[in-house]
Amino acid sequence: MTSPEIHNLTPAAKGADQEANLPIPELIGQAYAAAPPALQSRMLAHLLRPLGVLSLIAVANGIFANIRLRGNWHDLHVPLEEAQQVHPNDIIALADHVQQVSVEAVNNLAHLLATSPTMATSAAAALLITVLLKRIREPRSAD
Repeated sequence: MTSPEIHNLTPAAKGADQEANLPIPELIGQAYAAAPPALQSRMLAHLLRPLGVLSLIAVANGIFANIRLRGNWHDLHVPLEEAQQVHPNDIIALADHVQQVSVEAVNNLAHLLATSPTMATSAAAALLITVLLKRIREPRSAD
């Protein structure tokens, strides 16, 4: 006979394992959803930097190209209002595209999130940071 505590912990443990196996873009989307507007703005600007306008047109029906074109090209700043209007699913699509172009840009999100005191209690951010740091430290098998 199993105790209630063990029975109740099993689904949570399974959930944690499943989240750890989520693709990095999905973890980025979860962290974005949990982030305050100021950090959302910085995350979005960080993800937009490595991509050109043509790339951005192809992602999420071009919403990111509109954001990029309204801003200063060299010193990109995403207004808080615009960052709040971006849906986490669009961030997932953006992160997936950025990951194909610049793995370093995605990996550097770990530093951005780790230095944010507001994300210290976010499980999504902690999991993303852990996964990104692990990926940074592991040698690439393709090399």
